[in-house]
Amino acid sequence: MESTNYAVYSKGLTKRYPGADAIRGIDLMIGHGEIWGLLGPNGSGKSTLLKCIAGLLKPDRGQIHVLGQAPNRTTKGKVAFLPEIDYLYRWMKIGDILQFVSAMYHDWQWDRAEELLKFMNLTHDQAISSLSKGMRARLKLVIAMARDAELVLLDEPLSGLDPSSRGRIIDVILKEFKAEHQTMILSTHEVGETESLFDSVIFLEKGKVKLIDTADTLRQQHNLSINDLFREVYQ
Repeated sequence: MESTNYAVYSKGLTKRYPGADAIRGIDLMIGHGEIWGLLGPNGSGKSTLLKCIAGLLKPDRGQIHVLGQAPNRTTKGKVAFLPEIDYLYRWMKIGDILQFVSAMYHDWQWDRAEELLKFMNLTHDQAISSLSKGMRARLKLVIAMARDAELVLLDEPLSGLDPSSRGRIIDVILKEFKAEHQTMILSTHEVGETESLFDSVIFLEKGKVKLIDTADTLRQQHNLSINDLFREVYQ
């Protein structure tokens, strides 16, 4: 089956909300061992697409296969999803949330979690309610990257963060991504700081694919950086 050759394969993928189509007929063939940039302004369909890949939303039309299967309990156990929303329970401490999450996933790696916490300047005894927005974003990334997941989905991990937190998040992605057995899709409209991460890029506009190719091919074809191309496409 063709889809088994890809980390993510979709054909005609469509998801409707009342009064609007969030994604409209998206075709994807995302290979293994790559970092993909999922780019577009707010409302372009990035979050909806990631939720379909993660198995959190059921498409209304078309097909999607993740790691060779339609999204199911098995694929969910192999996908690490960092949502844009702040889902952390404010009454917990960092140690509590790590214990809670670690019990949910067979691929949780405590040694990696501890190393990432230290790098992010976070400790087990810190209360979630005491953390700044940037610190909570760092913690969310720790939770995603402490797993040995085959597919990592990051939804706007840099949105609204201070430069220090952005830098640390990018450093962790560079350090922890395991190309030999992982694939990553990073959704963002903060392209300038992230384009060096991308092997390939998808530009979304109003729920459709506007451009898709390797990052180097797009740079050569348009004689622009990915960041400048983003500005040109969405100006």
